[in-house]
Amino acid sequence: MKKTVEEHAARFDDLAADYDDDQSPEYNECVALVLEHASPDSDDTVLDLGCGTGAIALALAADAGRVVGRDISEGMMDEARRKAGERGLDNVEFGQGQFREPNYDGDVDIVTSNFAMHHLSDAEKREAISVIAGLGPRKIVLGDVMFFGEPNPEEPFYSPEVDDPATVGVLADAFTDEGYALTAVEMVHEQVGVLVAERT
Repeated sequence: MKKTVEEHAARFDDLAADYDDDQSPEYNECVALVLEHASPDSDDTVLDLGCGTGAIALALAADAGRVVGRDISEGMMDEARRKAGERGLDNVEFGQGQFREPNYDGDVDIVTSNFAMHHLSDAEKREAISVIAGLGPRKIVLGDVMFFGEPNPEEPFYSPEVDDPATVGVLADAFTDEGYALTAVEMVHEQVGVLVAERT
């Protein structure tokens, strides 16, 4: 991780109010794909890690039994809570948590994450995926900055000073090492994609 958790949290606290307005078409396509692949049943519990302002968590709340959002930024989660209140959603909750310390030990059926894990180093991503797998979800849906080939340094889809995206291969290996099979690989952009991993 190129910055501390606290530095990342402060940066996203500052971005929170305008975060939803500043997203690229590729980000929005990832959101749509994560939602499509997560597809929870009415009795499923979904854990959304790096939930931000709730783009995934709030959209899934209509279909899931319960949605738990975790993030490091109180500012981002305040936005998510505000939107949940406006929409009258009472089956979604938000609280402090990280990929490697999600601060959640209940049952979970599906884990989602969008545009958050790329802040971790490859070794930290492996550790995070191991922690997530240990929670026992049947499905993990990860939308993120990831490299399908050699990234173009002239047009990075990320901020090299704060982000550390992995190749698709590194992520795939991390999932399979934890007993998951990749059931979908969606390339949104050569540096952006969605992976779906399910228990084998």
